[in-house]
Amino acid sequence: MTRTQIQLPDELYQRAKTFAAERELSLAEITRRGIELFLSRFPEPTPERKKWQLPSVNGGGIKVPLEKLRDMAADDESTRSLSRR
Repeated sequence: MTRTQIQLPDELYQRAKTFAAERELSLAEITRRGIELFLSRFPEPTPERKKWQLPSVNGGGIKVPLEKLRDMAADDESTRSLSRR
């Protein structure tokens, strides 16, 4: 357990001492309980999640110009329609 010193305004100290005496507790005990209560009311914030980003796909280095891709898709579509006949 760690020992520490704190400074309290006189009125707060007197109120705390009276409170502790009425409950047959030490000033240290009500201080510990008070800090525990305070910390339970204000829990540590959860770490922020990283902003989601669209995953990138490695295309394996094959690069096809958009115009060529359209032509390839049209050729594929016409080939498929001929095979269905």
